[in-house]
Amino acid sequence: MSIYVTRSSMPDYEEYIEEIKPIFESHHLTNMGPIYKKLQHQLMAYLGVPQLSMFVNGHLALETVIQAMGLKDSEGEVITTPFTFVSTTHAITRNGLKPVFCDIKPDDYTMDPAKIEALITDKTVAIVPVHVYGTLCDVEAIEAIAKKHGLKVIYDAAHAFGVKYKGVGVGNFGDAAMFSFHATKVFNTIEGGAIAFSDETLRKSLHSLKNFGIKDEECIDEVGGNAKMDEFRAAMGICNLRNIEACIAARGAAAARYNERLSGVKGIQLMKTQADVQPNYAYYAVLFDAEQFGESRDAVYDRLKANDIYARKYFYPAVNEMDCYDNTNETPVAARISRQVLTLPMYADLTEADVDRICDVILERK
Repeated sequence: MSIYVTRSSMPDYEEYIEEIKPIFESHHLTNMGPIYKKLQHQLMAYLGVPQLSMFVNGHLALETVIQAMGLKDSEGEVITTPFTFVSTTHAITRNGLKPVFCDIKPDDYTMDPAKIEALITDKTVAIVPVHVYGTLCDVEAIEAIAKKHGLKVIYDAAHAFGVKYKGVGVGNFGDAAMFSFHATKVFNTIEGGAIAFSDETLRKSLHSLKNFGIKDEECIDEVGGNAKMDEFRAAMGICNLRNIEACIAARGAAAARYNERLSGVKGIQLMKTQADVQPNYAYYAVLFDAEQFGESRDAVYDRLKANDIYARKYFYPAVNEMDCYDNTNETPVAARISRQVLTLPMYADLTEADVDRICDVILERK
C-alpha cells in the first residue's frame, strides 16, 4: 500500500452534508455569506487574533495584504527567505517589489535575524519571514529590527496554524500573518487562506481588494481581484475545526514515533524542539549528511519511492536558485539545506506501523 507525503484531513461525510444543508436552502454560495462569517469568528477565537480576513487561498491572501499595506509598485525591496515555497516570493514580485534573500539558521531553517540588517537599504519597505514546517521564526529579534528601521513585517505562517509562542497565537506577531488552508495543511478548507492582523484600517481594504476593489454599489476605488472564500469551503473549515485538536494530537504521536526511530542516527539531523512553543506537527523534516549517513538525500528519496513511500524534497531548489529568480544573494546555508532536506510522510491518519515501515526503509542502508 502506498504511503504519500500527506493526506488531507476530512470530516465524516454526514457531518459535512449537515453543514452544507443551509447553503441549498438559502442559495447563498459566496460573497462572505453566513457560513463564511461563522467560520471567521470561530477561527478568530481559536487562533486568538483580533481580526481575520479569509481568502480563496493563502497565496492570494499574502499578495493582497502586501497591496493593502500600500507596498505595491513602490519599486521597493522586501527582505525574505529563499527557503520557502515559491508562492511567498511570487506574492512579493507580483506586487512590483524586489525580493532580497536573507540566509537562514542551520538549526531551524527560519530567517537568520543576524543577517537581516546588512540587507536593509533605503529601498527596503518590509520583511517577509516564513515559519518553516511550523517552526517559528525569532519573532522578538525580527520585531526589534523592524521597529528600529520602520519596516512592515508580514509573516508567512502557512505552516503554523494553531502554533503558539509563550501562550500567544502566532497570528499576533508582525503587522500581519498569512495562514494557508490548503488541502495538505494541518487545517484545511479544501483550498483557502486568511490574513490575521490587528490594524483596523486594514480590514476594509482587504475586504475591498479581494472583491474587485468594490467599495459600494456605485463606487470602485481600488484595483482589486477576486479572492473570496465560498460557503462550501467555509463549511469544510467548520467541520475540520471541530476535529483540529485530535488531528494535531495524532500528528504529534506520529512525530514522537519518528523521533524514537531516528534520533541519534549518525548523519540524520531532526528538527529541534523550540522552547515556549506549542507545536502543530505540520511537517516532519529530516536532514541527511551524505558523508556521515552513507547515502545522500536523493538516494534515500529514491529508495523510499521504490518501496512505494513518497517523501518530498521540500524545499528544493532554494527560491533564489530557481530560473525565475536568478538572484545573486549568497545564501549558502539555505543552498546546503535545500540539498539535504527531506520531509517524510506526516498526517493525522499515519499509523505507528506506517512510521515504522518508513523508518525501516530509511535505516536499511546498503
